[in-house]
Amino acid sequence: MKAIHLLGVGTGQGDMPARRGAVSLELLDDLSAELARIFQVSCHVRKDYLATDFALDSIRGQYHSTAILQRMQSLVPEPGVHLVGVTEVDLYVPVLTFVFGEAQLEGGCSLVSLHRLRDDFYGLPPNGRSLLDRLAKEAVHELGHTLGLRHCFDWRCVMASSHNVERIDSKDRGFCLDCLRKASLPEPAPQRGLSSVFTSESEAGN
Repeated sequence: MKAIHLLGVGTGQGDMPARRGAVSLELLDDLSAELARIFQVSCHVRKDYLATDFALDSIRGQYHSTAILQRMQSLVPEPGVHLVGVTEVDLYVPVLTFVFGEAQLEGGCSLVSLHRLRDDFYGLPPNGRSLLDRLAKEAVHELGHTLGLRHCFDWRCVMASSHNVERIDSKDRGFCLDCLRKASLPEPAPQRGLSSVFTSESEAGN
């Protein structure tokens, strides 16, 4: 892995902040810092944006994550750069009710949805710190799949399977030693905590 690029993904036309489903640039900046710490490569927030209306299933009211990943492939700038799409829209694959995210196994693209990571989705008060923590874990998890990692049996490892937010909350944001070795990843720098608190987000099967 040479570098990581973060890409806003959502619906509609116009400037990014006005698009429905657009992700806060501040949130992407915070995620970028966390991914750079964990993977020890540069992480860049891109200014371009991928509109995903083509992936909408109007009956389900959700967006097909696999179709979005296929479209993202053309946006990877060069081999070795891993592209992570972050969106507010609800994602699905046909065999599951929903997914928190999806990735191309040993590929260059991954995708994470904030939709079901938000406390307010479950009728709870918004919690920005919880949101960023869950987003970081899911992004790291999906990037792990792009590096060839499968689900881990260590429930604390970020590569453990998560079918609900409670399982996400119980995981660490880092890889277990076994997964670090399998993916040839360096041990991360010490964690300094989350950089921001926001006022405002399964991976089922991924």
